[in-house]
Amino acid sequence: MEDSAAVAGALWDRWLPANVRALVSEVLPGGEGDARRLAVWLAGVHDIGKATPAFACQVDQLADVMRAHGLEMKTRRQFGPDRRLAPHGLAGQVLLAQWLEKQQGWTGRQSAQFAVVVGGHHGVPPDHGQLKSLDDRPWLLRTAGASRGLWRQVQEELLEACAVQFGVWDRLAAWRAVKLPQPVQVLLSALVIVSDWIASNPDLFPYFPQAAHRSGADRMAAAWQGLRLPGPWWAEEPPEDVRELFGARFDLPPGAVVRPVQEAAVRLARGMSVPGLLVIEAPMGEGKTEAALAVAEVLAARSGAGGVFFALPTMATGNAMFPRLLGWLKRLPAEEGTRLSALLAHSKAALNDEYADLMRQSAQRIAAVEVDEEERPWRPADDRRIASAELVAHAWLRGRKKAMLSSFVAGTVDQLLFAGLKSRHLALRHLAVAGKVVVIDEAHAYDTYMSSYLDRVLSWLGAYRVPVVVLSATLPAGRRRQLAEAYAGAQGADGAEEFEAVGQADAYPLLTAVPPGGTPVIEGPQASARGISVHLERLDDDFGVLAERLATELEDGGCALVVRNTVNRVLETARILREQFGDDAVTVAHSRFIDLDRAAKDAGLLARFGPPGKSAERPRGPHVVVASQVAEQSLDVDFDLLVSDLCPVDLLLQRMGRLHRHQRGEGQADRPRRLRTARCLVTGVDWAGRVPVPVRGSVAVYGAYGLLRSAAVLLEHLDGPRRPVRLPQDISPLVQGAYAEGPVGPADWAEAMGAALQRHEEHRKDQAERAGAFRLDAVGRPGRPLIGWVAAGVGDADDTRTGRAQVRDSKESLEVVVVQRRTDGSLATVGWIAPDKAGLELPQDRPPAPQAARAAAACGLRLPSQFSYADVMDRAIAELEELYVPAWQVKDSHWLAGQLILALDTDCQTRLAGFSLRYSPFDGLEVTRV
Repeated sequence: MEDSAAVAGALWDRWLPANVRALVSEVLPGGEGDARRLAVWLAGVHDIGKATPAFACQVDQLADVMRAHGLEMKTRRQFGPDRRLAPHGLAGQVLLAQWLEKQQGWTGRQSAQFAVVVGGHHGVPPDHGQLKSLDDRPWLLRTAGASRGLWRQVQEELLEACAVQFGVWDRLAAWRAVKLPQPVQVLLSALVIVSDWIASNPDLFPYFPQAAHRSGADRMAAAWQGLRLPGPWWAEEPPEDVRELFGARFDLPPGAVVRPVQEAAVRLARGMSVPGLLVIEAPMGEGKTEAALAVAEVLAARSGAGGVFFALPTMATGNAMFPRLLGWLKRLPAEEGTRLSALLAHSKAALNDEYADLMRQSAQRIAAVEVDEEERPWRPADDRRIASAELVAHAWLRGRKKAMLSSFVAGTVDQLLFAGLKSRHLALRHLAVAGKVVVIDEAHAYDTYMSSYLDRVLSWLGAYRVPVVVLSATLPAGRRRQLAEAYAGAQGADGAEEFEAVGQADAYPLLTAVPPGGTPVIEGPQASARGISVHLERLDDDFGVLAERLATELEDGGCALVVRNTVNRVLETARILREQFGDDAVTVAHSRFIDLDRAAKDAGLLARFGPPGKSAERPRGPHVVVASQVAEQSLDVDFDLLVSDLCPVDLLLQRMGRLHRHQRGEGQADRPRRLRTARCLVTGVDWAGRVPVPVRGSVAVYGAYGLLRSAAVLLEHLDGPRRPVRLPQDISPLVQGAYAEGPVGPADWAEAMGAALQRHEEHRKDQAERAGAFRLDAVGRPGRPLIGWVAAGVGDADDTRTGRAQVRDSKESLEVVVVQRRTDGSLATVGWIAPDKAGLELPQDRPPAPQAARAAAACGLRLPSQFSYADVMDRAIAELEELYVPAWQVKDSHWLAGQLILALDTDCQTRLAGFSLRYSPFDGLEVTRV
């Protein structure tokens, strides 16, 4: 109890961000002093439930000692299954509440909002049913009969001693009138959990009698020095001059200027009444990422936030962002000796080279040290030398429940959405985001199911007063309003007219600022000077027609991007185009490559088609890249010609962002003559009929309604004078037109559009209902205890295929590690990857060498949707488990333990669950039914 309380005090003083401390402090009459005392006290009494017969009976030798002192109790066997109805967290909640009511005169509601913190210290606050069951069995808390009074006396003496020892005895009367907001209850619960975990680590707090020679203070000092937990970021107000700020924080190319959107975003962040939500809508290539980081620094300085979480739609975009985040961190000013924790947050982060290097450099043993063994020289407090902070991936801040507590995180948006999922240890996820500035990238990329979770998370972030930056190039106005209203919360309803204006704003670029519980402010800065006009044209959905058209367009050379909506169409297109252009002139990119090949593909695309000066390998002759939706996000690639399947208009605009993305010579003179005008050929549709008919694969992915509305708003650019799409001027009108609620398109489309709308609305309703099953409730009124907060939840939530399926509307998918079986039956890493990783032996009688195991794990592959149907998945898992290697399921083989292994033969083929699988480093995985 003393150790946990001491840890809570140290965490409050040295680790909790200032904004978290302020949120707790402001609801208590004694401010921060009261808040620290409350946190320490709750951590100190969190295990009071162990002073009960139901818990104490577990070890006969210790129970006999207690019986000898008059504390009678049944044996564990005599209690039977009833003992499970009194877990010590629940028992502790009841005991603390009874003591507050009896000794301090509190009501049940007043005591419950404090005591529930004790009840939830193992990750799940008790629900009313659990409290009723324990209330019906009082003998689990105090043995009936003569010793009942003695049990009560011991419990009350412990609670009174803690109240005195931890400085709250004289404050309880003043706290009686306090109504703890639910966010404060959550933060206190999380702090108690972290304190308990640290104090329960025997390497930091050795058991007696080993540490009997130390005082409590020495014991705590030794543990804290051994832990070396990095403190929060203390952001200082950055330079007023925006050009100076951007020049100091980012590696800008020569001659670069701060763009109007960036300047306006920083100005608006500085001018908000209270740091809150800032939505930045701006075209591709306007520097939204740099704007978000600059705004994060401003908002952190103003709010006291102690870190940044950058949430991105995919692992690939998270990997791309992580080195940019580290580069920015290294340019932040910090006192010499500052250590900041950083994390790449997704399930394959350990395979990322930058993150792996950071973990190796940060290696430390977590153990208490003798206080007089300190090796680092002491520095006077007034010696404030400014330098870059030391970035660490701290050993204690690892694992699915603790990792997000790192100060700086780049990862998938799933990690943010998990904060809206009823799950075990949810309080830790809330503490992780409550102390940061949260940046949400590509906000347009989330469907109704994911948006349902995102909106609920935003409502909690608003209640925590967490600064949030939302980035999008193509955000529908209705969605913009939903985000603003979710963050502002119920109080925002007072400004209905202002929120109506948010939904009607048509400026572009557009900035929307919303303080917590307040009303929005809108600003429309200018776009940067450069824009392009994209000429649209229909193209029949015929592979032969496409090949002939590209042969004509690329006659004098040039680089074309063909984006297909399904991987099968990518592969079929590539086969036809290789017949026309040859194997070397066609590149394929999609999601069905092993991880190493996918990373190599991205690097190769950037090397050949990246910005001028960074793409020395740009092909001189004709070249075609055939890609799926992986080409839409985050890759800074530049093509001369675009061919795209019809898709929702916001995604089509994203694809257009890869067309003439950079200036290549005066008037694009460095491009082939016929490709100096930006053109997009729209295909994947039967254009011949009265109403366009998208191909089946596109309808399966996007739905007919979104595709028809996209086609409708594009008509003026496809028919008649065929006015070009002007970027960025036409982005907002096209997006708002496609996502508005009113009719769009010719009158003779009305019947088809109506049928598609009905299916669309049924699908959205279904998504919303399914999302609601495990979604966290809205923030309750102040003083309402967290009882049942995550009842009927999903258990643990983590970044596994099962975990991600809980916050994304996708079927559970199978992920495998791909290896090769040699002709002699032995296993090895695949043979076509980098020479230092290819063909390494994977012995089956012992754990593979670390280099081989890591190389194999880096060859992860997500199987396509054919394997997501229950019967096929069960059959596939059963067949994959036939290659179960016991020697790989040990601690020394953490890279491969628990993985499903897919072994290809020497021809890179195999069969699985009735399908034939063939893999190549050029085309990825191809699946055909046997």
